[in-house]
Amino acid sequence: MSDHTPGAEGTSPSTLERYIRISRAYTAATRRIDAKLSAVHGLSFSDFMILHHLKQAHGGRLRRADLAECMGLTASAVTKSLLPLEKIGWVSRQSDPRDARVGYACLTPAGAQLVDDAVLTAESSCQEAYQAIFGEMTVTLEPTAASE
Repeated sequence: MSDHTPGAEGTSPSTLERYIRISRAYTAATRRIDAKLSAVHGLSFSDFMILHHLKQAHGGRLRRADLAECMGLTASAVTKSLLPLEKIGWVSRQSDPRDARVGYACLTPAGAQLVDDAVLTAESSCQEAYQAIFGEMTVTLEPTAASE
């Protein structure tokens, strides 16, 4: 694939420009999901994902390091994200009695109820977002005569 200047007449966008378009579509879609979840349930998509991962985990709890892995974040970023959820009462903190270095994030009954209530909103919002992103990716990733 040749490297073209984005937007130049008669040329296709570069791989970088295509990736930027995909990233922009993902960001816009995530904002729409955030807005819907916030308006209906009072939580962001990031908060929903934390609660969802905890709900799916055995016993409704995960080591913070494992939750970070599920979220694609660092352990410190997850710890920071959990603080407001703990204050609201959707998540609690639990120590490992055998290893003080290990901490668990645990879904509370209120958090479990919230994620149950929000799952349909999240599902429909994600379906719309997926269609928007997929449509953008189809346009963005179409092969060009230069790359065939």
